Amino acid sequence: MSDYFDRTADKTYTRVYKQQTPDILEKFAAFDDAVFQAEGRDIPLKYRELIALAVGITTQCVYCIDAHSQNAVKAGASEAELAEAAWVATAIRAGGGYAHGRLAFKLSGAAEPAEPAEPAEPAGHGAAGHTH
Repeated sequence: MSDYFDRTADKTYTRVYKQQTPDILEKFAAFDDAVFQAEGRDIPLKYRELIALAVGITTQCVYCIDAHSQNAVKAGASEAELAEAAWVATAIRAGGGYAHGRLAFKLSGAAEPAEPAEPAEPAGHGAAGHTH
């Protein structure tokens, strides 16, 4: 991943957006600014940055991880909060694999559907209960 990630040089390619689609770039920047404005939102900036960090970890976007980990710290996040955001992302990613893995059984045709009398999965955040 580090072979193509360059904080400084990569930003220079924004010129293509500026040259080819300046109207869209302007609207995207305004949207992003609104989402991450410091004040005036119901979710405090620190938590929005931690959410963004977790999403970046989940989508494995090194650019998002870079920016939002730093922005979260600037907004007051601790290392413990960064760690928990990373674990939340990890749990969601793993839970998605678990939940979507069930599709393999369904779509393969090899497994029979459960009987209607089978008890529902328990609510909660364990592997058996997280339903994504």
